[in-house]
Amino acid sequence: MTSNEIRFQKQYARRPHPVKQFFARPYWTRRHFFRALGTGIAGSAIMGAPAFGQRIERQGAPTINRAKNVVMLLMTGAISQVDTFDFKETPGTPMGLLKPETINGIRWPAGLMPKLGGHLGEMAIVRSVKPWALQHSLSQAWVQIGRSPAGVLGDVAPNIGSIVALEKEAERKTGQVFPTFMALNANNAIGSGYMPVEWAPFKIVPAVAGLPDTTNPDGETRFAGKYGLLGSLDKKLRTENPYSAEMQGYDAFYEKGRQLMYNDAVNQAFRFTPEEAARYGASGFGNACLVAAKVLAANGGTRYVQINFGSWDHHQNIYDDTNLPRMTRILDDGLSQMLSDMKASGILNETLVVLMGEFGRTVGGLTGQSGRDHYAQQFAMFAGAGVRGGRAIGSTDSTGARTEETGWSRDRDIRPEDVETTIYSAMGIDYTTVRYDDPFGRGFYYVPESDQDLYGPINELWG
Repeated sequence: MTSNEIRFQKQYARRPHPVKQFFARPYWTRRHFFRALGTGIAGSAIMGAPAFGQRIERQGAPTINRAKNVVMLLMTGAISQVDTFDFKETPGTPMGLLKPETINGIRWPAGLMPKLGGHLGEMAIVRSVKPWALQHSLSQAWVQIGRSPAGVLGDVAPNIGSIVALEKEAERKTGQVFPTFMALNANNAIGSGYMPVEWAPFKIVPAVAGLPDTTNPDGETRFAGKYGLLGSLDKKLRTENPYSAEMQGYDAFYEKGRQLMYNDAVNQAFRFTPEEAARYGASGFGNACLVAAKVLAANGGTRYVQINFGSWDHHQNIYDDTNLPRMTRILDDGLSQMLSDMKASGILNETLVVLMGEFGRTVGGLTGQSGRDHYAQQFAMFAGAGVRGGRAIGSTDSTGARTEETGWSRDRDIRPEDVETTIYSAMGIDYTTVRYDDPFGRGFYYVPESDQDLYGPINELWG
């Protein structure tokens, strides 16, 4: 353990992040409560919270400010790091299946992901990442909100993408009607928490036909007439009642949906041909990568895209063709083509691509069930937005059991909060922001304890 890690642990002990036990299965939380209410707006109103945006403090942190967009790839179920991005050759490793090669000085399982091996020059693989917990739903939420879901305000904390959407709203241009925050294949993605519903993720499962419900059986002209009539009939209900702010929030939400209807730009970005899907591997994950690339290239206002891909929870028979080999083939096809297309269009230069799971998997030999269990060592991959690729940041020991070199200036294990901070910094967002409009008036930190400098961006990605 480095001296900086020891200092970090002491500082953390003074301001701990509560976690739940491995087998804990939360049933009802404040997040469920707010979800049941429908929106963060309604929840805040019911609990008598301060007016949204009433008081905001920023310390003016320096930021990298190299990314216009973010694509967050969440490998749900926890991808095995020692079989993929922190590859280790240990007794029992099926060399004929994984076919390791050294590419750009990085040992790589070319048998599993040959196409991504060709993109290593664009990737920086951070190998000194450590999760806080080893329970799936808890840790998946942790990655999305950059803090403990079991901690203070954790259950009402918004997705990182919601904060990006809020902060970047002022940069939207006339005619940009795409959702600022999109969640693809991620119906269980964390939403906007206590923040207004307009910052919630727009959740869809990409399909050849494009966005559903963007036409009306009565036709465009008739629909426009009915929509206008509805607005004229209930205008007072939207503006002249004790809940007018909440009603206007709903009104804005529906208006944004209406703008997606009968829109050629929307159709071109969200629809795709079977031939296009085949280039991405003809899979659900591939379709999401395809739509992400098309949407960002369209420059319609989308700034943050989350794609969920699972399940990587390979406790049994990890090397069977239906498990790790099948999953990595899908990942290899979809991600490699997305990187290729984004590079060709120039979008990769301004888009930060992040890939990680919620934690790692056990190292060394396989378990008695020929699988790998949950383990507190993982990786994160970064590409695009000026990230200097073709290298690993940090290193682990020969089996991948622990961090040997952290690879960054803070000289300690990298936590999910540090990844969150890196995303904000890359987007030019002041990660020291504290909002005093949360439902309890306690002060919501974009990054936990940012006034104590507990976490920081991985600037070495650009170094």
